Amino acid sequence: MVYQLHPLEINPKTGEPFLRLAAPHKNIILTPPRQGDQSVLIQHMNDPAIYGWMKRLPTPYLPEHADFWIQFVKEESDTTLEYLRKSAEDFPNGPLQFVGASPVRHLREVKEDGTDVLIGDVNFRRSPFEEVLDEVERKRLQEDNAKKQAGDPTIQYAIGDWLAVTHHGRGIMTAAVGLLMTAWGIPRMGVRHVVVHTFAGNIGSNRVFEKNGFVNRGPSNNGIIVRGEKKVLTLLDWKYDLDENET
Repeated sequence: MVYQLHPLEINPKTGEPFLRLAAPHKNIILTPPRQGDQSVLIQHMNDPAIYGWMKRLPTPYLPEHADFWIQFVKEESDTTLEYLRKSAEDFPNGPLQFVGASPVRHLREVKEDGTDVLIGDVNFRRSPFEEVLDEVERKRLQEDNAKKQAGDPTIQYAIGDWLAVTHHGRGIMTAAVGLLMTAWGIPRMGVRHVVVHTFAGNIGSNRVFEKNGFVNRGPSNNGIIVRGEKKVLTLLDWKYDLDENET
């Protein structure tokens, strides 16, 4: 089991898998979602400094929204971990099996007493192809992309993320995106192409991705309406550099 979880670490007290950010953020870890995360999630999702930059978030964000979301993401994480457990039985000596998601995504700050607090989220998902203006073509691409098996190098991914306002400006999300991509996305999911969209003017988010090798392609106006307001998006994309990653 441990081998198929590589490179995740295991909390010796709880058995929970995690990834730890590198210094100077070694007190920040990525873990699976947990039942009980709802109350903190509600607090942050009702902060305009967070939801103002998010496309598909109900406002106000109510307990039923948090319950639905935690159930959804926890099921994805649990399913991925169960697949890895089964893979450990089927492939005890390898090779490492590709999976379709990351089982760890919730950013938590570990306190000196060992307790931790939820401060953010970062995750891969199949691309919504928001850069494609024709709705019929966009739906076709989404459906084709969704059918592809985990590890298929032609899958187009997106990344979603948020971070508590109290932790902005420290480089935490830049480090978290980089860790998720290099430690899990590339080797364990076969991620080779990622496209993200930010709201025009979201300089901080753009910098997070640019520092991780994404190329800013400029505005992408697909007519999206968010909470009654038309939004222009910025498109950033990343493609796996075979030469760079083989050296």
